Amino acid sequence: MHRTIFVTTALPYSNGSFHIGHIMEYIQADIWVRSMRMSGHKVYFVSADDAHGAPIMLKAEAMGITPKELTNIYSKERPIYLNGFHIKFDHWHSTDSKENTLLSHQIYKKLKENNLIERRIIQQLYDPVKQMFLADRYIKGTCPKCKSDNQYGDSCEECGSTYNPTELINPHSTITGAKPLLRSSEHLFFKLSDSRCINFLRNWIETKNINNKKKLQDEVIAKISEWLGKDEKNSKLEDWDISRDAPYFGIEIPDFKGKYFYVWLDAPIGYLSSLKSYCELQDINFEELLDKNNSVEQVHFIGKDIIYFHTLFWPAMLHFSDRKTPDSVYVHGFVTIDGKKMSKSRGTGISPLKYLDLGLNPEWLRYYFASKLNSRVEDIDINKGDFISKVNSDLIGKYINIASRTAPFITNFFDGKLNFYNKNESLISEIKFKIDLISQLFENREYNKAIREVMSYADYTNQVFDISKPWEMAKKAKSGDSSSMKDLHEICSFTIGRFKAISVMLAPILPETALYICLNFFQIEYPLNWNDALILPQKIKPFKHMMSRIDEKIFSKLFEQNHKEKENMDLVTNKEFINIEDFARLDLVVAKIVRCENVEQSDKLLRLTLDYGEENYKNVFSGIKKYYNPDDLIGKLVILVSNLKPRKMRFGISEGMVLAASSKDEISKEIYLIEPPEFTKPGMRIT
Repeated sequence: MHRTIFVTTALPYSNGSFHIGHIMEYIQADIWVRSMRMSGHKVYFVSADDAHGAPIMLKAEAMGITPKELTNIYSKERPIYLNGFHIKFDHWHSTDSKENTLLSHQIYKKLKENNLIERRIIQQLYDPVKQMFLADRYIKGTCPKCKSDNQYGDSCEECGSTYNPTELINPHSTITGAKPLLRSSEHLFFKLSDSRCINFLRNWIETKNINNKKKLQDEVIAKISEWLGKDEKNSKLEDWDISRDAPYFGIEIPDFKGKYFYVWLDAPIGYLSSLKSYCELQDINFEELLDKNNSVEQVHFIGKDIIYFHTLFWPAMLHFSDRKTPDSVYVHGFVTIDGKKMSKSRGTGISPLKYLDLGLNPEWLRYYFASKLNSRVEDIDINKGDFISKVNSDLIGKYINIASRTAPFITNFFDGKLNFYNKNESLISEIKFKIDLISQLFENREYNKAIREVMSYADYTNQVFDISKPWEMAKKAKSGDSSSMKDLHEICSFTIGRFKAISVMLAPILPETALYICLNFFQIEYPLNWNDALILPQKIKPFKHMMSRIDEKIFSKLFEQNHKEKENMDLVTNKEFINIEDFARLDLVVAKIVRCENVEQSDKLLRLTLDYGEENYKNVFSGIKKYYNPDDLIGKLVILVSNLKPRKMRFGISEGMVLAASSKDEISKEIYLIEPPEFTKPGMRIT
């Protein structure tokens, strides 16, 4: 039975480049989509940029550009990653779009009609300097439970306690450092704790999907059941604040002036808006395609960190806005490096862009991830030695080796033509058994098991070839032994037939290799379907290079940056202590930027004229041109190191330095000037 399936991945947040975790998720979904298409199913595979929210707004502001300009920076680099790793979405859109605004308004209106939206006045912490209400992530203070310092506004990393931001001891804004004020604000809440939502969700997770399978993995069901509780009284579900106060980069709420939808409301709607945009381009009726009574399946691939939003809020939002709910939510774990969680500061991350820049074969990574991925919620570890061994042993030593050692016999003795001597049915039956098993494993997302089966078949193919000793047959054939010639032709034909079947089996994982083999070795059409494995090849072209082994020296460079970052981290932590006298030598002064100009001969520098009190001025060159618009800096307060030795530059003399915070990641580096509270004045000393 042919199915129609709508597939998405979690939307990446548009304030940074892709990391290796993104690539793993996209590869997982891409393999599944390719395998389902090979079964003859119609698949719509879409995603989008998650382009709203306070972090984007604040980062753009710090860089002196608009939020739209910031998201465009990352949007333009997406194809480098996606094309680089052979990830083929049908469409990529953005949540900052007319389609997403329209659908967000429609869904909100339906939820309101169903009496699931409620206005409430709540107490929130407000930054008096930035003049904005603060989300939990922008508040830090002392944990009210264990008294640990520097904890976020919603939970303590030391003791694990959760609390309201208003419970923090000595809270401060992480944006300006100011002490927040407690203010009232009216907000909209989605009533997730409503008995209708709880009963629907309990029924949703217990009811199987259109294919009579569970919608969620057992681990996810167990976690959701904890939140849902045994009944309404024991439910841990809380109503969800879906609105944010201005200033905020997002979709304005149509009937609530000055309020915007919280990013997590419109972000998943981005799945629908991306499909809607694609449908408009392809002249497809979007509403008809996703009619809740339609047999179209809705499938989401996500990470385990966003289960709460995708298995509670999202299905409830869809159901009570009279839309189709997800048929399957496939959750995966995180990517670790040598068993350690990814961390730039600890040197345990891998840059996908660096992987491509080093010229490493993207299909090596696709294969390695596939060899680890299964249907459970498990972390995927990248180990250098294991990676090299798996690629060189499996892909080169087992798979490509079949063709490289067999093809010369066929081309040299039989002009590239194959002959199975009327034993086709036995080989086809053998292949069909394997194809049926492996295609089902792919559908069930048991990629690691599928690969084990494929490599077991490759081992079998090589063993049969070795036992037959075709090199000895070739010697006898050259001497005119017709029986040996027939045996040589048969064993080599069977081996090449199995090689073609293995190529079909690996096609979802190695699409470019499969394409090359189809066009340049078998001279057959591409893309493939599973049944193509049952069509035995009739001829081949001479064998040419199909895939290289991993060069350990080059591959090791992928990890070198991590070691450098770790060394930098060690340098920071191992710096010698200074005493109070050393610190007292620094003259740190509040200064006001009264003039700011581009330095035309420099790509990095801005020329700042600083008023540091009593009409005293200093000229400072600062390397922040990439991150700030000169006009936006005029009038800002900064912290000046006023007793720094003047430095003669070809543009003039720099008479000090302004303090800034910066990230170490050169690819997506961020620099923020440190701004003292607005009630300070030029000339005040930092003591």
